[in-house]
Amino acid sequence: MMEVKKKKSRWKSWIFFFVLITLFFSGAFYAWKKSRPSPVAYREDKARKGDLKVVILSTGTVQPENRLEIKAPTAGRIDSVLVKEGQRVKRGQILAWMSSTERAALLDAARSKGEEEVKRWEDMYRPTPILAPINGTLILRSIEAGQSFATTDAILVMSDRLTVKAQVDETDIAQIRLGEAAEITLDAYGKETVAAKVDQIAFEAKTVSNVTTYVVDVLPLKTPSFMRSGMTANVNFLIESKSGVLLIPTEAIRAADGKMTTLLRGADGNPKEVDIEIGSSDGKRTEVKSGVLEGETVLTQEVKPKEKNKSSSPFSPGRR
Repeated sequence: MMEVKKKKSRWKSWIFFFVLITLFFSGAFYAWKKSRPSPVAYREDKARKGDLKVVILSTGTVQPENRLEIKAPTAGRIDSVLVKEGQRVKRGQILAWMSSTERAALLDAARSKGEEEVKRWEDMYRPTPILAPINGTLILRSIEAGQSFATTDAILVMSDRLTVKAQVDETDIAQIRLGEAAEITLDAYGKETVAAKVDQIAFEAKTVSNVTTYVVDVLPLKTPSFMRSGMTANVNFLIESKSGVLLIPTEAIRAADGKMTTLLRGADGNPKEVDIEIGSSDGKRTEVKSGVLEGETVLTQEVKPKEKNKSSSPFSPGRR
């Protein structure tokens, strides 16, 4: 009886030992498979000559360069308005006719006596013209005929011309020059591009959320009719433009030990690393001055994701 118990005990020990060995090797195999390097693949691109534009991107808002509020010299009532919003006007042009409070009261009293009495007072007491103080565009008309107002009310608003106030990061401001070419695209008219130039660069910075920017005034060369004050705009500042330069993908370039290198497809079909000299870049493509010839195959390393194991680890949750 004792001998049977000893045999059973030995069998249990062997089984337990076998299970431990199995679990150990399974776990080691899983860890080795997981730590294997991912397979490496290469994307091929040809080094080709082309045109390169280096731009700085920015956003801004369309605003009047000079915004002028027109207020009447005295309180009163509008007799008639001769202009509408968006209309170009010249300095000295009559924008509206108004009656002072006294004239408006006299005319109202005369109307109770008939048209002849009204005409007599209108001839004796002439209305006051409201004139345009500058050449420009009427961007706001806040009055209508018959409306009363005070001397503090801005009854009309003019601007001499519209500009885009663009916010440029301090890391880019050194590359922007007065008179530099730019392109404006309005969010409301995404397919329309407006040629422009840099008109003014602010001397004082603005810091918001630890980001320092400078306001750059971008002036359209010709203001389109659809451009409105308050519109959101995207601005491309043209920093540099080159034609017929050799270009390769920027992501194919690697920096090591102070040198720039890239991978080329060798004569034997294997990748070979070469030193290169680079020039300008637009972010996606970079000019190569030496080290690569036109037509050569440039390789960009791509790391493929590891294949998922069909069976889970023996230690994974849910394994029984």
